[in-house]
Amino acid sequence: MNETVLEVTAKQGIKQSDDVQSLKRSLGLKELVAYGLAFIAPVAPLTTFGFVWNVSGGFIALAYVVATICMYFTARSYVTMSEQVQSAGSIYSYVRFGLGNFAGFIGGWLILLDYLLIPALVFVLMSFSTNILVPSISRENWILILVGTSFLINWFGVNVTAKASLYAVIAQFLMVGGVVALAIFALQDGKGTGAVTLEPLYNSVDFSWHYVLAGASICVLSFLGFDAITTLGEETRTKDPKMIGRAIMIVLALCGVVFTVTTLVVGNLMKGIEYSNPATAIFEILAIQVGPWASTTLAWLLAIIVGFSNTLPMQSSVARVLYAMGRDRQLPHFLSKLHPKFQTPYMAMLVATIVTLATALIMKDNLDILASLVNFGALSGFLLLHVAVFVRFGLNNPDRKWFVHIIVPIVGAAIVLAVFSGMDRFAMILGGTWLAAGIIYGLVNRQKTKIVMEV
Repeated sequence: MNETVLEVTAKQGIKQSDDVQSLKRSLGLKELVAYGLAFIAPVAPLTTFGFVWNVSGGFIALAYVVATICMYFTARSYVTMSEQVQSAGSIYSYVRFGLGNFAGFIGGWLILLDYLLIPALVFVLMSFSTNILVPSISRENWILILVGTSFLINWFGVNVTAKASLYAVIAQFLMVGGVVALAIFALQDGKGTGAVTLEPLYNSVDFSWHYVLAGASICVLSFLGFDAITTLGEETRTKDPKMIGRAIMIVLALCGVVFTVTTLVVGNLMKGIEYSNPATAIFEILAIQVGPWASTTLAWLLAIIVGFSNTLPMQSSVARVLYAMGRDRQLPHFLSKLHPKFQTPYMAMLVATIVTLATALIMKDNLDILASLVNFGALSGFLLLHVAVFVRFGLNNPDRKWFVHIIVPIVGAAIVLAVFSGMDRFAMILGGTWLAAGIIYGLVNRQKTKIVMEV
């Protein structure tokens, strides 16, 4: 690929604006990895344990192995694009580079559905546990507290957010390690299978690929967020084109190992256990096999550590996508304003916070719909990313590499479509409505304004 990003930008009729401001370059590989891990959350397999266990027929660890392999293809397409486009826009900038301005806008519009709603989803989830632990504070007030805390930390810059994310990730790894250790002690005490066996990974008697793949389709959604690292493309200390890609692959590898080991060990405690609610399965398992104190402790730690930290990179990422699209005048230009002191996209952050807060309050009793819409936005964005890589590098590149430019995007797109096939019909309708609105807005906007930004 001999053309530079700037040459492609010029061909697309994009010129640099005179008033473009730059984000502060302050992040290294460690901060990028912490940011990605904080977005995904190492505790994710604990909070969704019951759902995945049910669907996978007990082969929960194998389901996570398959999901990790599946997500590799999407991660690899992100790496391919991140080496060519160092922009805060993530999928918006990548699809724009590969397929043109309008397709880029649609990619950004779709990923906004994910980035705008996933913080709201987490705030709603956390409001349940915090309200149970402190019932004197209503769920609505807990949502206000959680949103406000996250906003204030992000206000002071991505460096502060990255440091907070690093500490939160360390705390979450300690939490997961503690649960695994307690599970091992319980197994040694004769609980569950009585030892750490490979049953959650493979059992020749009950094995079924149907269950494993069904479980993997849910597990894939546990990885959503590793892509948020790409929104920090303009804030790395150096302009090393491979740094973002390295961070993405490190995060995916770490999460794949942690998720698999955690579910393998905890899965062995399931023998003879029946829980009443998959949403609270991990708490019921710990209460029965370890003791009520373990369940209560985990609930408090999840509420405090995850509730007040997991949404930091989420709100930060959506602000940067809005900033990039506003800077290009694909969305209102005021979204590109940077804070004079902290160099953060404060107007984009304010808008994102207001939308997140309103969504969380309105949808506080409709978690299933909210989760499905998040998945629709993420998967749609992934699909466009694979198409962009295939077209830009696989079809229009004489120096194409067959594996990363042809095989990876084709397999990645096929996996996304397979996951789409099992999505709730109502979510597909709502997601399709969002897409249609974006197409109409994009067509109207294209007639009114000219893009004035360099990728």
